[in-house]
Amino acid sequence: MRALLRYQTDLLMRSQRWLPPVILYAVFLGIGVQGGQPVLDSLAYAAGGLLPVTAWLVRICVTNEPPASRSCAAAAAGPGRAHLAALLAALLAASVLGAAAVLVVTVISDASSTNARLPVPRLPAGAAGLLAMLVSTLLGTALGALANWPLLRSAGRAVPALLLGALFLLVTTGSPAKSVLTDLTTGSREGAVPVPVGALAGALAVAAAAMWGACALSSRRS
Repeated sequence: MRALLRYQTDLLMRSQRWLPPVILYAVFLGIGVQGGQPVLDSLAYAAGGLLPVTAWLVRICVTNEPPASRSCAAAAAGPGRAHLAALLAALLAASVLGAAAVLVVTVISDASSTNARLPVPRLPAGAAGLLAMLVSTLLGTALGALANWPLLRSAGRAVPALLLGALFLLVTTGSPAKSVLTDLTTGSREGAVPVPVGALAGALAVAAAAMWGACALSSRRS
């Protein structure tokens, strides 16, 4: 798996197809996150935007490999393991992007509540932001695994499914993404840093199930 993961990561970096989602995310942060804003509110905004970006990165990774190379990797390591490496490469890339966003947002934001009356510790807020980013990357990976090959082969179906799925995860009550964003914004109003362990556990379960299903199906369709 280490060799497969390194191969998929190198393939992603060399293709430069990661530039559009990364640039779009940077523009998204530049528009919505300004210096001096409440730190937890800014982290919630950044975490919400990372979910569709992660799903986009997953689509890039699972469609980036030429058919001949995919066949060779599947023959050598198995279709399921080869597909899992692509999913993990996207998850890793999104996690690095999310960690960088947390660092920047935490540094430039104001360590206070929404009404600027209560102090919010910067380091615990950054840790909560990292957990929120991880929830978004896990759910984005799960969405990308379910809305691309081998479940959806047509781009005409996959892209709308990605967009609608991201919206559904961000606004639906009970979704770990919705839960962690609500925790951050509520904590910002109350001046208390949340610890979204429940949302993280839910996101881990959803991601594991989605990735297992996609890898199992890839073994049958290869």
